[in-house]
Amino acid sequence: MSRIALIGNPNVGKSTLFNALTGLKQHTGNWPGKTVELACGEYDYKGKTYELVDLPGTYSLEGASPEEELAVEFLKEGNADCAVAVCDASCLERSLILGLQVLYHFPRTILCINMMDEAERNGLHVNIRELSARLGVPVVGISAAQKQGLEQLREQLRQLCEGFLPCTPLLNKGENWAILQAQELSCLTDSSQRPQAPSFTQKLDRVLLHRIWAYPILLLLVLGVFWLTIEGANYPSRGLEWIFAALGEGLGRLLEGMPPWLHGLLIDGIYGTVTAVVAVMLPPMAIFFPVFTLLEDFGYLPRVAFLLDEGFRRCGACGKQALTLCMGFGCNAVGVTGCRIIDSPRERLMGILTNAFVPCNGRFPTLILLLGLCVGGSNRGLQALGLTALVFLGVGVTLLICKLLHRTVLRGEESLFLMELPPYRRPRVGQVLLRAMIDRCLTILGRAVAVAAPMGLLIWLLQWIPVGELSLLGHLAQLLQEPAALFGLSGGVLLAFLLGSPANELVVPIAVLILTGSGGSEAELLPYLSLQQSLCMLIFTLFHWPCTTTLWTIYKETHSLKWTALAWLLPTAVGLGLCFLLQLILPA
Repeated sequence: MSRIALIGNPNVGKSTLFNALTGLKQHTGNWPGKTVELACGEYDYKGKTYELVDLPGTYSLEGASPEEELAVEFLKEGNADCAVAVCDASCLERSLILGLQVLYHFPRTILCINMMDEAERNGLHVNIRELSARLGVPVVGISAAQKQGLEQLREQLRQLCEGFLPCTPLLNKGENWAILQAQELSCLTDSSQRPQAPSFTQKLDRVLLHRIWAYPILLLLVLGVFWLTIEGANYPSRGLEWIFAALGEGLGRLLEGMPPWLHGLLIDGIYGTVTAVVAVMLPPMAIFFPVFTLLEDFGYLPRVAFLLDEGFRRCGACGKQALTLCMGFGCNAVGVTGCRIIDSPRERLMGILTNAFVPCNGRFPTLILLLGLCVGGSNRGLQALGLTALVFLGVGVTLLICKLLHRTVLRGEESLFLMELPPYRRPRVGQVLLRAMIDRCLTILGRAVAVAAPMGLLIWLLQWIPVGELSLLGHLAQLLQEPAALFGLSGGVLLAFLLGSPANELVVPIAVLILTGSGGSEAELLPYLSLQQSLCMLIFTLFHWPCTTTLWTIYKETHSLKWTALAWLLPTAVGLGLCFLLQLILPA
């Protein structure tokens, strides 16, 4: 199997090309000496199979960021048979700087000029033949989103891998050679007249990046996403609960001959916990992730980072942290891994330590449920407003903790933040839905189910083992009652948070099991929680220790028990502190 490395700047359509070539034959893999997971895929062409490795997006191979180090190492160590350097036809000069550097380090490279259709719409035409002649390497013009030119690219790659296509790069070496030669070659795009009218991206950015209106628009957009998630997830969640309850009764009848302890372990313990997790998690994820991914595909998320950059910079952090914060809404472990895009080690560590201050997808269902208990489950608009306020509270506390870290353990100068704002593009709805459901929803749901099954078994055993008049679970809840009361919580709720450490999705099912004595609907929590306890549980859901998966990821990224312990301590201290103040203010 021939291995092909795919490399390019961010936002040049590299992922679109990767998906167009590989389809669903994709996986991830770790490479020797690195903890970074790379996207890999396969495609078949003329009786042979080719493996495509998608390297991290980078602007240069001459710097020292983790992405650049990985790309250079991957190419220099002979991990690939050939490479494809993807460039953006609409801004060829900037893209060519990286392309020329790739040719210098790895001559067996095809230069792939993507987004030819978009360049033509902007009045630009790239002379592909002249560019190939001047560089001495194959150059292919494509439009990956429209799947144009892919057949020619596959054929060129086949010939290059089999040794039929010569590659002798003609590079003018010297100081700043890549920049100077890219400037010289960029004249090959000036054969058409640029349109004088503002582009669609420029017109929209005048509104979405307006110095006054941009922030209210962002607030309204977030509010709309949350309202849609809450309103849309309510009925599917109830439907899944009803279906799982009916299936549980049927399974119970099938297992009537089993010993009672085994029947309870399988149905009340494992089945009850797993189905509760699925019913709570799946509907919100199936709405939130596709909408979030559509915004990402449209090009709005980089604008969010741009809008939040000033706030992060004032706190001694980096604007790129806004992007990793957005990743944290899906999964904090993913957000922690995403901090690799931050070049400065100090600011990267700051992003890692504070990512858990924004709620991950596992906490959203719990927050929605508790908001329903506080404001009334039928008032969806008020729930969405409350959830939006909680999210912005998390972002605000993130900025405060960054400021604290900047003034104490992570002193240092802020780095320069450079980020390209890509043009707005029509989202590929089908591909987005598929990616959101498979890569995000099902992956996270599978992880939660894998954790929920053994945890359900453990909790049922704790509940089944008698110690005097109470079960072992009841004794543990009583043991935690007094310390929990200091923070407006009950011992059973605090125990649910402790036992739910492997995955935040488990907290509500465990709390139901502890407080009601059996598995059931989340609505059964209502009689067991006062308004004070509901609000304190709401705050502690937003701010408490990261899940085990996130903590393990933090340790793998930092290789430090000290920083992992601090990442556990910071949100926990904030959550307990706010809960302590709430229980002093509110009546029990």
